[in-house]
Amino acid sequence: MSPDPEAIDLALLEPVFKAYRGQPGALIPVLQKAQALYGYLPFQVLELISGELNIPLSKIHGVATFYAQFYLERKGRHMLKLCDGTACHVKGAPALLNAAQESLGVAPGQTTDDGELTVEIVYCMGSCALAPVAVMDGKVSGRMQPDVLLRKVKKQIGAEVAHTEEVAHGVDGD
Repeated sequence: MSPDPEAIDLALLEPVFKAYRGQPGALIPVLQKAQALYGYLPFQVLELISGELNIPLSKIHGVATFYAQFYLERKGRHMLKLCDGTACHVKGAPALLNAAQESLGVAPGQTTDDGELTVEIVYCMGSCALAPVAVMDGKVSGRMQPDVLLRKVKKQIGAEVAHTEEVAHGVDGD
């Protein structure tokens, strides 16, 4: 019997619980550390946190779904955030969203089938003077146009794939 590829190593959380055990207000930092470890908050992790912190699972779920920083589903290796706040919407965000859906094959809030890219809509990045704004893997790009967006995303994903293949074949420049 082979191990479950979706199995979650819950032992990774033990140092987190040790650091926060008995501290009031530990839920959010524990959720943040758990998400940093797993990339998202799987149900098994939420259950364990509930038991360890003695907080009802319903409250933990409520906190995890209230704050946009937490993810209950696995995200792609690359994250594209498109602003659709008022300024960005007026300056062309709908065209960026359409380009992402049509050319990249991923709707907002979803991840590509290959797990490479997640697209999210946010409603203000605080960069209204640069509208419309896109953030790819934490890098902000302003006055974005659909063709430029698609090139940047494909280049970023392609560069990551090429680097991974080089490392796998021992061709890394180090």
